[in-house]
Amino acid sequence: MNSIELRAAFSLAFIYVLRMLGLFMIMPVMAVAAREYPDYSAMLVGLAIGGYGLTQALLQIPMGVLSDKIGRKPIIIFGLLMFAIGSLVAAFADTLVWVVIGRFLQGAGAIAGAIMALAGDLSREKQRPKVMAIIGVAIGFSFYIALLLGPTIANIYGLKGIFLATGVLAILCVFMVLWVVPNAKHVAPKGDTLPVIKDIKVLLAHPQLIRLDMSVLILHMLITLLFVHIPKFFVALNWPLSLHWQLYLVVLLVSIVGLALMMAAARKINQVSLLMASVFGLGLVFAMLSIEHSSLLWLLVLVSLFFTCFNYLEANFPALVSNIAPAGKKGSAMGIYASCQFFGAFLGGVSSSMISQYFGSQWVFALAAVLCVLWLYLIKGLHSTQRLKRYTLKTTSHNAEHTLGQLSDLDGVEDANFIPSEGVIYIKVDGQKFDIQRARESLNLEE
Repeated sequence: MNSIELRAAFSLAFIYVLRMLGLFMIMPVMAVAAREYPDYSAMLVGLAIGGYGLTQALLQIPMGVLSDKIGRKPIIIFGLLMFAIGSLVAAFADTLVWVVIGRFLQGAGAIAGAIMALAGDLSREKQRPKVMAIIGVAIGFSFYIALLLGPTIANIYGLKGIFLATGVLAILCVFMVLWVVPNAKHVAPKGDTLPVIKDIKVLLAHPQLIRLDMSVLILHMLITLLFVHIPKFFVALNWPLSLHWQLYLVVLLVSIVGLALMMAAARKINQVSLLMASVFGLGLVFAMLSIEHSSLLWLLVLVSLFFTCFNYLEANFPALVSNIAPAGKKGSAMGIYASCQFFGAFLGGVSSSMISQYFGSQWVFALAAVLCVLWLYLIKGLHSTQRLKRYTLKTTSHNAEHTLGQLSDLDGVEDANFIPSEGVIYIKVDGQKFDIQRARESLNLEE
């Protein structure tokens, strides 16, 4: 990668991580720290934990599309400012209702699509996967960092400290966007990074993609549901909030080992079978929690198992979406997927708090276990997919259809799609059978 690509990758990853930290650091502390507010209720706690998911889900696709019309940086700056305003509203809130309002405003800063599109604009096609990978790895680590930082900051400065810190950092990120993130000199083909409205209806009817969309919705519903209750259980077992980071550190280390073992097993075991095993593991965790959660060791074992299964599913679902999505429609598929992901977080917070308020936490866990049983039928209907590579080939409108036909006949080409408005052909190929350089040379296509 050249200097511009490196600068773009690390600066955009930093911005993305700080934003996600602001959303996630509240999750492991809100259920305990919210008791200081005079209007405390289980329902408001659930909304405070998962409320951001609703505005994220509603605005994820529109903000991405809008970035294509008015520019990436203006949308990113607007999103960061909305996030900062929401953080400040929550920081100075004297009631839990205003914290919830702040969380909804935080979620309105839905800039994921614009960030990924800008990363695409700032990178060459050959280097684009590396840039996206750097951002993707950073996003993955942001959740783990949040679990450790949230309880620590809350212990010293309270919820106000978390919200103030994330608000200030969001404002600093605005200056980073203006002066550190490079300006795009070209607009990359958007089919694999941004949603296209006309594609959404078609993809929502895709039987395999809809299974993955519903799966990620349930997955994030369950993790939000878990954090409405687990911090309170730890406190009840005489572990104050200030020490929760130690418990989460143990959980994360164990789950990382578990994930490594599952990844090793993936070489020998059918992919769908491992996905089903992970869903079964989540169901087992909630079934056990509905029976017993008064032992610290037992809780740590169950939460570690939860995160092992969660991490495996979280790592594999996006790759499956990428593989299954038609050529040139990955951006739309991922936009729908992300919206379902955030909506799941919202549903988890609301449903968990409502059920526990009227029936108790045991019913929350029991119903979550039943949901996992139903989820198994969704996963069972998935088809194992081979890892496919994607390429974007520049062409001209007068020879595009002919070139598309020639490409489709080449060994290893699984899917090809010409987008006249972009002047490109998107292809999905089996990397072991397809030679991109030979294809470019034989068909006179540009690099």
